[in-house]
Amino acid sequence: MEEISLTVKNSSGTVLAQGRGSLFVNLVYKAEYAEGDIIELVAPAGTFLMIQLDDVLEPAYVFMKENRYTYVIPFGEKLFSYNPKTFAGAIHLLKARCASVAEKSMYRNMACNSHDTVLNTVCYPHASANIETRGESVFAARNAIDGNTENRCHGNWPYESWGINKDPNAELILDFGRRISADTLVLYTRADFPHDSWWKQADVAFSDGSTMTLTMEKSVQPHIWKFPAKVITGLKLGKLLKDENDPSPFPALTQIEVYGREAN
Repeated sequence: MEEISLTVKNSSGTVLAQGRGSLFVNLVYKAEYAEGDIIELVAPAGTFLMIQLDDVLEPAYVFMKENRYTYVIPFGEKLFSYNPKTFAGAIHLLKARCASVAEKSMYRNMACNSHDTVLNTVCYPHASANIETRGESVFAARNAIDGNTENRCHGNWPYESWGINKDPNAELILDFGRRISADTLVLYTRADFPHDSWWKQADVAFSDGSTMTLTMEKSVQPHIWKFPAKVITGLKLGKLLKDENDPSPFPALTQIEVYGREAN
């Protein structure tokens, strides 16, 4: 059996708690986190996992492109995009297990990863962008794949979003880390009207070389596009065209969803 491990370390690298298992591991950490603490998840590269590194975070179905994922416990401003109960208190339950055959074959939102971070290059899917408003955590690209679709305001959780700093050249890159088969795209655009404006058009460039132009309207409801299934490793959302009649300069994206299943 291949081993999975969860380890809590402090800023000096000292191991504070550790758990190991062949198919699953649970780790109870009985202390308050301190700034600089990290959670280290180790599993064989190529493994599909179900993880929950804090009981407040939504469980995530993820693909380990490499064998070691380091998750830095957020503090201060970096915690603003999370439920304030996340990582709080003096007792924590962390979980990781191999995904089942049924879970790996399931039709699902392949874009969701509540455990994504700005520096993540291991635990997929991962969202990044060429622009994030003022570098603030509540406007980071990772917010667009955290599973939270509440789009009627902006700022701290539960209103975190991807903010583009009023730049029409902004692009969001979604990387799945492996091949998937996708047939549906959903966008929850931020709808904090009248503070927000909205995009009437955007383009999606898929990793297979195909593109799709999206037409949108001013709405709090999700925008949904279905298309013939295509095998991709990622996509780029760009060419964001704001409605010219809306005086607000602040369009933004609350959530992107891509529905499909594993390609293999």
